[in-house]
Amino acid sequence: MYLHLGEGTIVKKKDIVGIFDLDTTTVMKSSRNYLNKAEKEKRAVTVSFELPKSFVVCAKRKEKKQKIYISQLSSVTLENRLINSKI
Repeated sequence: MYLHLGEGTIVKKKDIVGIFDLDTTTVMKSSRNYLNKAEKEKRAVTVSFELPKSFVVCAKRKEKKQKIYISQLSSVTLENRLINSKI
């Protein structure tokens, strides 16, 4: 099963660790530091050049490093896609 994050980017459902709203999570300094560190380590992928609204943290079971996808879709939209997807 897969989740479409926008602009042709898909991830496996089993690799998703969490879906987060950028407005509410980046209020905390620790969240901002986490995203900044991921960008510096080139683990952050921007899905679209539109205004980002959410980020999805993914990790393959055998890998220790997580990959972050920054999406223009809201966390609610992504959650609904995750719940309702049949692919």
